[in-house]
Amino acid sequence: MGAPFVLSDFAGVAEPKIVLRWIGMIVKVSVVKATLLFGSLLCVLFSAASLYAQNLTLEGQTGGFITPTAYVVYGEKGHFFSHPAVGYHFVNASSVIGNVHTFSIAEGFANRAEVGYTRSVHTEGDSALFSSLWHYAGMNIVSGKVVAIKDGQFGPWTPGVGAGFVVRTNDKFVSGALDQVLTGTLKSYTNGDLYVAVTKTWLHPPMPFLVNLGWKATNASIYGLGGQATRFGGRLFGGVGIPLPGPFHTAVVPAAGFTQEPPTSKNLGAILYPPGSRAHLPTTLDYAVRVTQKDNPHFAFDIGIGQVAGVIGTTIIRTPNGPIPVPVDLQARHVVGTGLSIRY
Repeated sequence: MGAPFVLSDFAGVAEPKIVLRWIGMIVKVSVVKATLLFGSLLCVLFSAASLYAQNLTLEGQTGGFITPTAYVVYGEKGHFFSHPAVGYHFVNASSVIGNVHTFSIAEGFANRAEVGYTRSVHTEGDSALFSSLWHYAGMNIVSGKVVAIKDGQFGPWTPGVGAGFVVRTNDKFVSGALDQVLTGTLKSYTNGDLYVAVTKTWLHPPMPFLVNLGWKATNASIYGLGGQATRFGGRLFGGVGIPLPGPFHTAVVPAAGFTQEPPTSKNLGAILYPPGSRAHLPTTLDYAVRVTQKDNPHFAFDIGIGQVAGVIGTTIIRTPNGPIPVPVDLQARHVVGTGLSIRY
């Protein structure tokens, strides 16, 4: 019998040890050097909105590695249309879920709105028991966003506020695969998100930072890679980053984020043991580092580690010696992801 579950998470990230090393280095510098460093840091922060307004997420929106922010693709002053932004992301979850490649393009309008398209391409995982739940080519993703209030529009304390949508089509992962196991018919699902994001860049001592917090209503588990959620429900997401001056006129942004996931996916309960059990999908966590240009950025590179899901339940495998309970382990507690975005 096949297996259960779902999920591949992502996140861009560098290891926490790197962040700690940077913090320790800053603490040890002299007062004079710290002053100079802080001045450089402010220079980076003044372009922080641009840093985030040209980087595309895994699903093709402006934001972090996976979560959208209240920024849109940056357009030159006096121009209604932006230059297009393109992005490529890779997530290595080959043990069970399989690898994910996404190819994105997005266009901005008057620094107030954007639309984008992403093709998500999937390769098969290595688990003989569970990877068949993800043996499908991928899905299509369309997104859009509008910024109602720009960061700092009504004063230094005003955060940016944006609202958007994501629609995923031809999603056969997990729920569709289990439809075929249970009914003999493979089903493709369409799922989506409606979200609001609040983002603030703070430029003042003692600690400049970038912070993002959002709420979404979704019927997708793990951004569609976990299949169709059993209902349309609200979930929180967010993150924080600290811009640091890097070499060769770059900015380096260590960051951490989270995304709450729906409690389970459609059809999973039918294969879990004991009967009536529900899968447990934990909150996705990510730790990332972004490198981009400090002034007028045209590229951004992300690398990170995501904590998605390990054992999410138990299923039964039929053998010649009788049924055997087997943990459903997605082996996705340490998922490596990278991303590259370019704005022309």
